Amino acid sequence: MLPHAHRCTLLACACALLAACSPFAPPPTASPPAAPVTAPAMQVPQWQQPGVRVLHISAQESLLTITVRRGGALARLGHDHVIASRTLQGVVAPATGRAQFEFRLDEMSVDEEGLRQAAGLTTTPSADAIAGTRHNMLLRVLDAERYPWVRIAARRTGEKEVLEADITLHGVTRTVQLPVRITQTADGSGLQASGSLLLKQSDFGIVPFAVLGGAMAVQDQMELAFRITARQEFSAPGSGASPGR
Repeated sequence: MLPHAHRCTLLACACALLAACSPFAPPPTASPPAAPVTAPAMQVPQWQQPGVRVLHISAQESLLTITVRRGGALARLGHDHVIASRTLQGVVAPATGRAQFEFRLDEMSVDEEGLRQAAGLTTTPSADAIAGTRHNMLLRVLDAERYPWVRIAARRTGEKEVLEADITLHGVTRTVQLPVRITQTADGSGLQASGSLLLKQSDFGIVPFAVLGGAMAVQDQMELAFRITARQEFSAPGSGASPGR
């Protein structure tokens, strides 16, 4: 039997983990803020040849979310989480059925209240739990300093409303079938694509976060959903398009 002092220490450690209401522990308070990183311009896709009309993704009208859910024997003590990107950049070529876009992991938000409600998540993580989730997601799970970008290259297939997409995450590229609904924007000046997909973190070499021997963990499966708007706002190099047209 453990001495009383040791039992108290173990209990205190367990309570500290559970109090975060998340399988991710809060970040160290002494950590300095990360220096801002200037995002480089996206490389022009090889398929973007002179004369090919392209639309540019409108970041302020686009949203990509990833929902990760809790698992393990103590899952009831944790939270599910919604991670979101509102900084998508990329191009779409409607005539050739091609698209390419990307976003930075360190620009993603965690657990916006409105997105949690939209996803049907009923628990309310604390500000500390949210900060801890973001910190450990970037540093300990996704290794965002080494792999800062998520890149997706999609192309039309013979099947209606299904794209073939190469998703690059954590330095690993996987090809998936991506169901998508494409419509014209209300003003007729662009296109909007929406859809959802189930992915596994382990398919990209990511080990889902877990503590207490897996009693509190993040499930391997994650739910990706997107709504992307693209418009012809300006001329891209080699596109043959004119501004405003």
